[in-house]
Amino acid sequence: MNHVVIIGNGISGITAARHIRKNSNKKITVISAETDYFFSRTALMYVYMGHMKFEHTQPYENWFWEKNNIALKNAFIEEIDFQNKKLTSSQGETIMYDQLILATGSITNLRGWKGQHFEGVQGLVSKQDLELLEKNSKNTQHAVIVGGGLIGVEMAEMLHSRKIEVTILVRESVFWGSVLPKEEGKLISNHIESHGVKILYHTELDEIIADDNNRVKAIKTKQGNIIDCQLVGITTGVKPSISFLENTELDTEMGILVNPFLETNMPDVYAIGDCAQQRQSINNRKPIEAVWYTGRMMGEAVAQTICGNPTKYNPGNWFNSAKFFDIEYQTYGWVFSKPDEEYSDFYWQDPKKERALHFQYHSKTQKFRGVNSFGIRLRHEVADAWLNNNLTIQQVILQLPEANFDKEFSRKFSKQVQQAFQEAQSPQL
Repeated sequence: MNHVVIIGNGISGITAARHIRKNSNKKITVISAETDYFFSRTALMYVYMGHMKFEHTQPYENWFWEKNNIALKNAFIEEIDFQNKKLTSSQGETIMYDQLILATGSITNLRGWKGQHFEGVQGLVSKQDLELLEKNSKNTQHAVIVGGGLIGVEMAEMLHSRKIEVTILVRESVFWGSVLPKEEGKLISNHIESHGVKILYHTELDEIIADDNNRVKAIKTKQGNIIDCQLVGITTGVKPSISFLENTELDTEMGILVNPFLETNMPDVYAIGDCAQQRQSINNRKPIEAVWYTGRMMGEAVAQTICGNPTKYNPGNWFNSAKFFDIEYQTYGWVFSKPDEEYSDFYWQDPKKERALHFQYHSKTQKFRGVNSFGIRLRHEVADAWLNNNLTIQQVILQLPEANFDKEFSRKFSKQVQQAFQEAQSPQL
């Protein structure tokens, strides 16, 4: 029987396994060294905060896998023989495959700081990282988080829930300034600080300092300031987990290089999710996207191809969602942080509540390019249709009530935005 082996049991690998099973009777084995069962990675913070137990993060009951004839194996693959289609685990076990899907995910991107190997320095990507944070945060009075992004604010909220003092170091003038335009960057920065988290702007890590037991006791910034702490969280991004593929015939750069069908240069070998790098970028997208929904879509696409229906990975319009403490965030299309001469911006912020919308559109054609939403939940299908149908910014503003999830306040709120847009379009002379 044809054997499909999947290395990695995150959203990409598990989606591929489920869809291959839906469409075929192939033998399927999913291998992971992280956990026995698939879990929701975005829920890890709530385990730490006491809102749920780890087993509650598992979307499927343990019996689901055997019932659907999907074999799960807890192992670490050390070597791949692509010519003979053979995997070797760290325990010396060999596993043969007919098709191989690499869905190995990502790891914390350490930047080579002096002292980054000391105890008390860690990222937040895996279940093992969660367990390490439980250990490292015991008896911790002050933590320093290096980097302002989605993982950074997650870690800050987690530690804050344990009454641990938190300081975040960010290079830019606002939180997540490499992604967020300055207006919403200020909104989010103020919101995070209102929770008692300190943010040091224009500040970079220079060195991590340890005590005699090689445990973190302080950090030094590039400005030369010393900050005492017992924990250093590294949230400066992630990188593909592909070190075991070094010095093999597989083409890699930052990630595993794939074509539009998610095929590598090796026959019957595919790569999906955080570890995959597109040889040709898709629209404005980065060649590597460590995003939950793109991982799921890659899993669906590769399953079709393996089951005899060659399918290109087509992620459609860019979107993402997250949470900054109490403020929900959504983005659809493109809203770039740096001004673009060809594009115009319309930013609206509620004077009474922490909520805002930031639209970008082409200055000449008025074509809508994207929107950032804070504290306002937009309907995905409506925002997606705006982009697919090439609407103008005027049409988007008129259709705003259709996009707002909260119907009770939608009409009043939409009128405020529409009025502000009209005033911005017709400034008083």
